[in-house]
Amino acid sequence: MFLNSCSLYIRLALEQFCDKQEKILWALTFFKGGHAAKWSENVFHQETDTSVFSMQTWGDFEQQFRVHFFSVNMEADTINTLEGTSYHQGGQIVDDYLDSFQTLVSDVGYTDPWTLVIKFRQGLKLGIQNQIATMPYGRLTDTDPDTWYRAARRIDQVCFANEAFQSVSCSAPSAVLKTTSARLPPLSIVRLPPVLPLPVTPKPLLPTLSVGIPMDVDASRRTKFLLLQRCY
Repeated sequence: MFLNSCSLYIRLALEQFCDKQEKILWALTFFKGGHAAKWSENVFHQETDTSVFSMQTWGDFEQQFRVHFFSVNMEADTINTLEGTSYHQGGQIVDDYLDSFQTLVSDVGYTDPWTLVIKFRQGLKLGIQNQIATMPYGRLTDTDPDTWYRAARRIDQVCFANEAFQSVSCSAPSAVLKTTSARLPPLSIVRLPPVLPLPVTPKPLLPTLSVGIPMDVDASRRTKFLLLQRCY
């Protein structure tokens, strides 16, 4: 990555460098810590001792950089990576997985189309792999890696768009409900008039009865009894 970035910048701003050594000196300004800083110091110490700068061209710099910073068994390490599962897509999108996959196969020197398709297919998510392998029409061949790359990217983008649509659809009813409820006018409290007590109509007074003597309840019959002198 570092060499690629440096090479890209040099091509874009070539007029800023007067000669080949200026490109190397500019790149060495980024070597500020760890093993990189020590290597850069050794380069200048060697120049002081021999009065000759050890790297005359950008190609010399790239070669020395690979010797000191690239793994000795980089090709073997890359092959082991492709034989394992650490390079698989996992939670990445297809674009990111494809970038890392193509870097790996480029480092190891894989060029056989069938090998590229098999390795790429093994690393894909199971759902994407199954959709490509079970296409009812226009099934892809196992010797054309570019068509596999395009199909995987297309399916991944369609799945992403569908997930976005579903998430919006699920949240839409609640949003509509909130909007509708917000437009309703506030409820007003209706106050009823106070309930007045009914007027009480006074009851008519009953005539006062005179209290008689208990023995005089049938005074008229007693008088008649006295006259007739009858015994009951």
